[in-house]
Amino acid sequence: MQLPFSVHTQRLSLLYLLCLLSVSTVTLASNWIDYPADGTATLTHYTLPDGYIASCGCTGASTRYPTAAMSQFAYGSSDAYGPGCGRCFKITLLNTYTGTPPFFPTETNSIVIKVTDLCPLGGEGWCSARPGQPNPSGQYINFDLAYPSPAIPDDFFPSDEALYGYTDFGVWNVTYQSVDCLENWAGAKNAAALGSVDDGSSVCCPANPTGSTNDTCPSYSDDNGIPPDTTTSAAGGAALVVPNFGHTLLPLYTLFALSILSFGLLSG
Repeated sequence: MQLPFSVHTQRLSLLYLLCLLSVSTVTLASNWIDYPADGTATLTHYTLPDGYIASCGCTGASTRYPTAAMSQFAYGSSDAYGPGCGRCFKITLLNTYTGTPPFFPTETNSIVIKVTDLCPLGGEGWCSARPGQPNPSGQYINFDLAYPSPAIPDDFFPSDEALYGYTDFGVWNVTYQSVDCLENWAGAKNAAALGSVDDGSSVCCPANPTGSTNDTCPSYSDDNGIPPDTTTSAAGGAALVVPNFGHTLLPLYTLFALSILSFGLLSG
């Protein structure tokens, strides 16, 4: 039976809407944190050996200048390199998170770091933030500063040992500001500290990424079909690998439903 033009048009419109929903489902599969250029974060610190080649694959000489790891969902990959690699940020200390009462320094200390490493998820730790789920301090980004470092003064972190009984608070609330690496990072003056090692595979450490696809790393996870969240914390402390099929199956369900409805709409 020949359908009236208006009915046929309505059904085609519904089909078009279903197509848009399907495309939207695929588009929303990316779960990385889209953070602003400037904002607030937490700052921790870890030990990075001199000359060590970290996740981004930046040259060993970069370790002689201020560097940091970035929390996984802001970094943009659960393995190897991500869009965070090579980016530079000016980080300014605000106050301690763990001190009781919180410690507010009288001086304002800042440092410009280059992201060279990934700070992986781990239970409810400082690098555990996911979209819609901040870390324990309510922040969506954590910078894990490579410290101690010959490039950072020993007294970079202020303290009041007489009041608290210790000098290392461990976790700070900070502000961060995206900056031009070549103009602001100390290592930019040393050509050996820029770029990545030549291993021909999983490295990406641009000298001065701007966010453009021409100078910013892609996500190794996305390129290799690795889920954004690859681990969960087990009771015994060991990491369990948890395959994440949701992003793959949901578009398939949508397309399957779309094919059934399309047949009914166009043949009915």
